[in-house]
Amino acid sequence: MDKNTIYGLVLIFAILFGASYLNKPSEKDIEKLRLKNDSIALAEMAIARDNAKQAELSAVQSNISKKDSSAAKNELTGLYGVFAVAAQGEEKFITLENNLMKVVLSNKGGKIYSVELKDYKRFNGKPLVLFEGEENRFGLNFFSQNKSIQTDHFFFQPSSTESIVTVAGGKVPKGKEGRERYNKDNISDSKTVTMRLDAGNDVFIEYVYTLKHNSYLLDFNIKTSGLKKVAGSNSEYVNFLWNINMPRQEKMSKFGENNQSTIYYKFDKDVVDKLAPAKSESKSLSTKVKWVGFKQQFFSSVLIADQAFLNGQISTKKKDQDSSYVAEMTADLTIPLDVKGSESFPAKIFFGPNQYNLLNQYDLGMEEQLALGWTIIGWVNKILVIPAFDFLRQYISNFGLIILLLTIYIKLVTLIFTYRSYISSAKMRILKPEIEEIQKKYGEDKKLESQQAVMAFYKKAGVNPMGGCLPMLLQMPILIAMFYFFPISIELRQQSFLWASDLSTYDSIMTLPFTVPFGFGNHVSLFCLLMTITNILYVKYNNEMTGAGTQQMPGMKTMMYLMPVMFLFIFNSYAAGLSLYYFLSLVFTFVQMYIFKKLIDEDKIHAQMKAKQKVPVTKSKFQTRLEEATRQKAMIDKKKR
Repeated sequence: MDKNTIYGLVLIFAILFGASYLNKPSEKDIEKLRLKNDSIALAEMAIARDNAKQAELSAVQSNISKKDSSAAKNELTGLYGVFAVAAQGEEKFITLENNLMKVVLSNKGGKIYSVELKDYKRFNGKPLVLFEGEENRFGLNFFSQNKSIQTDHFFFQPSSTESIVTVAGGKVPKGKEGRERYNKDNISDSKTVTMRLDAGNDVFIEYVYTLKHNSYLLDFNIKTSGLKKVAGSNSEYVNFLWNINMPRQEKMSKFGENNQSTIYYKFDKDVVDKLAPAKSESKSLSTKVKWVGFKQQFFSSVLIADQAFLNGQISTKKKDQDSSYVAEMTADLTIPLDVKGSESFPAKIFFGPNQYNLLNQYDLGMEEQLALGWTIIGWVNKILVIPAFDFLRQYISNFGLIILLLTIYIKLVTLIFTYRSYISSAKMRILKPEIEEIQKKYGEDKKLESQQAVMAFYKKAGVNPMGGCLPMLLQMPILIAMFYFFPISIELRQQSFLWASDLSTYDSIMTLPFTVPFGFGNHVSLFCLLMTITNILYVKYNNEMTGAGTQQMPGMKTMMYLMPVMFLFIFNSYAAGLSLYYFLSLVFTFVQMYIFKKLIDEDKIHAQMKAKQKVPVTKSKFQTRLEEATRQKAMIDKKKR
């Protein structure tokens, strides 16, 4: 081991030690993490306590129902006060239905019992139900006469005696589903179902549900009357709790539903934020909240206040990978009580697909739930990719063909950059023999002088060695934008092409009896394999085109071959549509280079560079001043000697 190697190792260890020291958490960071963990623990304890309370009350109600009516009435009054009259009953359901969804309402709790989206199916072909059953908790929590009241334990009186309430309307053209602009121009029906929890003496709580034709929005108005009489004059608010176990809708994938399901929220007149999607987390929302969304990969349930909730607490609890549920999501939000004792808190609930234009039409920032990429990447998707994709799918039903045409469109947009990159590579290839001559002239002992001579030669010939990099860098935002776009595009969901049954998740031509580490998984994606092979061929071709540069950095050549292999492990579990796009993009790059090679006269380019070498190089003012300063310093040093 020579001296330079030892110095290098020492320097590496010094950098690692310094980075570790500088990045270690401060006392403030440690305290912040402790508070965050405490917040998660408290949220989990609160949910567990509420669940235990619910089970206890159910058991008490069951025991009371076995007693005689007089004893039961007295015991219920002791438990629930004025709300005792609604503590017992028989659960019944009313389905509120339009052309897009079925909303099942239960008189127990007056709540939304389940929601089915009619145009979609789960990964196993069953109806797509966003949530269902007793595991969905939905209602107001408050104290009345020093008694804890949770409205989802009580029986409400529905306004309708029908079991199915259908919202009528005309047939909606394809692509206009849920579009507010279309609904304004076309007369459509709406139906309302009211659930009332009556405590007598003009004290009641009402949940008013209104559904319009061709809408994913359910109007939800919380009305109270005389609640301050029983809640106390000092009561200024009530809590609204919504807790859902989110069922798995998609085929299990490392980069799919498990990694994209979380809670999004928007503070009133502020930006959209979210909890960490890959882990359990809890957060206190200390200021006014406009909406809270329970988001999965392709579908969301979003509670939207017409005004704002005062504050709230949200939490997610991730489920195991093999669970039939993805996560348990909870929002505990604060609603103000009117000092007059009568209150109406209008809100809306969105139940629907995470489709950009659909969410964007409401002008509430809900489209920010789609991870389209940061800053420039997001704007590339919004301005360049999504409009083209939506235009193509209006006329074409085959999404494999749409991706092909989208690839051609992107290649045409970036054509000028690809052309400039090719010209730069061609110049480097033409000058390769002369560069090798210069390198031989100086030999291995004078690498610095050799590099200086090569750079001077490039300058004289009018060639920038990095000229091919800038056009490639300008194309990078589009490549990265596609990486974000395809995995979240609900349009690709359950759309087949060739051997891929679903372009929104990985295609598998072989299931392995073991799991390959580093993210590869236990399957083989053919589109990903084709992309990798094509990428390796492209690297080989590109190295032949720019061999002059790789001789100066031999390690770079190995790295360029290693990158496609790394992508194989990364993309094997990603959306098949993404691998298909990258594969087609590489194929068209080969086609472009073949066309450029046929059309571009390299002998003419060489002659132009030769002519340029004969022209004296004009020095810049900065270079002239630098040389003059160097000359004067040399003269001063000479005089001193």
